[in-house]
Amino acid sequence: MYDIDLFDNDASVVASLHAQGRVVIAYFSAGSWENWRPDADDFPDSVKGRNNGWPGEKWLDIRQLDILGPIMEARMDLAVQKGFDGVDPDNVDGYDNNTGFNLTYDDQIAYNVFLANAAHQRGLSICLKNDLGQVVDLEPYFDWALNEECYHYSECDELLPFIDAGKAVMHVEYDRPTSAFCPWSNAHHFSSMKKRLNLDAWMDPCW
Repeated sequence: MYDIDLFDNDASVVASLHAQGRVVIAYFSAGSWENWRPDADDFPDSVKGRNNGWPGEKWLDIRQLDILGPIMEARMDLAVQKGFDGVDPDNVDGYDNNTGFNLTYDDQIAYNVFLANAAHQRGLSICLKNDLGQVVDLEPYFDWALNEECYHYSECDELLPFIDAGKAVMHVEYDRPTSAFCPWSNAHHFSSMKKRLNLDAWMDPCW
């Protein structure tokens, strides 16, 4: 499986990966505004909150689904047009961060369920990215999970509901050596690897 940027890759890249027998997932941020994206001007100032720690990014007010819903649906439509098999919506845990908005647990559940339903309506698979505090409630709506550094933060157990449901957990660590987390990952049927934080092509998978 390849998880690549929705906007930075065209249909020919997706087709070439399919020709190699790969499943291809489209990454986009569903919970933050990114000032370099081609649809950045579609986001009014009213939905933009605090910077999320990355240059040019701001948290979104996910309660304003009348505004954000059509934008995210258009992104998923683009994924379909380019031939992607599924989507990886990032930053779907704003309720647990200092966004500048008073987002609640239920606000996040409603937004994430909307994303899952929108993906499935288009025949796309969808992963739950991080958001460990809502795994139990959201697992029924999502097809697989994608996590960053659960071993580093001693949180991997929280993803076991996906494994128990027969769904894949894709997992990456950035700082820990594979010898630290691969034995646990393999024993619990995670698909884990180590990557560099800049997410270049290098990887060191657990076997």
